Amino acid sequence: MKVSHLADVRLLDNPIWYALTTEQASLAQGNSLAKRFPRDVAPFAAMRSQSAAAYQALEEVLSGDAAPLFLDSPPALPSAWTMLRSGEMYQMIFEGLPPAEPKQVFRQLTEADVPEMLALTKLTEPGPFLPRTIQLGSYFGLHEHGLLVAMAGERLRITGFHEVSAVCTHPDYRGRGYGNALMSAVISRIIRRGETPFLHVRTENAAVRLYEKLGFTVRARLYLAVVQHARQPVTIENDDAPDRRKEPAPLH
Repeated sequence: MKVSHLADVRLLDNPIWYALTTEQASLAQGNSLAKRFPRDVAPFAAMRSQSAAAYQALEEVLSGDAAPLFLDSPPALPSAWTMLRSGEMYQMIFEGLPPAEPKQVFRQLTEADVPEMLALTKLTEPGPFLPRTIQLGSYFGLHEHGLLVAMAGERLRITGFHEVSAVCTHPDYRGRGYGNALMSAVISRIIRRGETPFLHVRTENAAVRLYEKLGFTVRARLYLAVVQHARQPVTIENDDAPDRRKEPAPLH
């Protein structure tokens, strides 16, 4: 599968911004220079560009909240801002053949499943998952003995593209191929809509090789910056805890 229009692919250079100005514009809060998702949908924010005016607009939009930014160039924070966390990630785009239909039995998750989805993502920590994150796309889950043990879904949606996200498996059920099966289901659904799947993953994450085997290729290196305006109280969550044997998953 090849993406045909270079101009369209360039929207992925600023994925959060273009999600909030195209297919997910109905969720956008902000102005012409900076936007964010609602607090209970996703923590992400974005700017049209890294200008002084845009950072000033972002300050107004965030109202003291911390927010992750996905940037196509190194962060250039004005002096009034604090960097809470930073790193580099690969943006990978799907260019393989449509995956085979998974053998596992799964179903699309609904609002009624949100409490279980929140519990599973809290346990496995694939990335931010909030009470209304399910509104960003379709999510699929696999159950064992009535328990949600694995899930995967869609997050950022840009014209022509949809991000694969929230891939996670309960620790007691890993090694059974559930994550791959659910990713395949999500990928197939995106392709059937005529869109291209993509995802984000930390550059140091060994899962990069797994995603390449599934048909993803590295398109770009982006910069993750979790920022907060310095005049607000700053709390930094420890991200350097010992290995908790998490299943590799796309960056969230």
